[in-house]
Amino acid sequence: MKLVRAEYQELAKYMEHLRPTRQCMKMLKEKFSSQSQSTLLSIFSQEYQKRIKRSHARHHTAEAIENYYQRYLSEVKKNLTAPVILELANEVDFSPSLMARMVLERYLQELEGTPHENQLRAKGYDKTPDIILEVPIAVEGHVVHWIESKASFGDEYSHRSYLHDQFWSYWNRFGPGLVIYWHGFIEELDCHRERGILLKDCFPLDIVTLCHSSSQS
Repeated sequence: MKLVRAEYQELAKYMEHLRPTRQCMKMLKEKFSSQSQSTLLSIFSQEYQKRIKRSHARHHTAEAIENYYQRYLSEVKKNLTAPVILELANEVDFSPSLMARMVLERYLQELEGTPHENQLRAKGYDKTPDIILEVPIAVEGHVVHWIESKASFGDEYSHRSYLHDQFWSYWNRFGPGLVIYWHGFIEELDCHRERGILLKDCFPLDIVTLCHSSSQS
């Protein structure tokens, strides 16, 4: 499913103050009934992640972490079965899972008596496309050497990141390729076809191979 930029912006604006609850998805489906639930869920997940990233530094100061930890301890003492993590996260507009992680790390810090630090992640090999074609194909008149599958909606932020971190690197190493956003994308982002990156929201049916042409379903 493709959305024009104006449709996407309307969706994103409406989602700005929503929290990840069942009621939230019901509200989205009622408000944007023409969109599929999977597309709405994908867009909301990405918008929520962006919101969390923007506030990440503010929540991870030493003062903030200590404040959240002490409040957690205080509330748990009052009511052991209360959903303290969830309520605290909602109050400060932060991810409940990340709030739980901060509280746990602070608790481990206390047990170990030393500052807790995340382990450095080992660097792996360069990323490669999901599929590298031994025999190139043509889709809608464009040559394709590789295919990348994204189980998400292609918004401007994520697509720009993918272009920078993955797609242009694939293009440099393997030539032109095809990206499939299974939950749709903003239509205006499909603007690099002539340069060698084609966007689709489903697997193409009109495939032409190097040796022969065939219609695949």
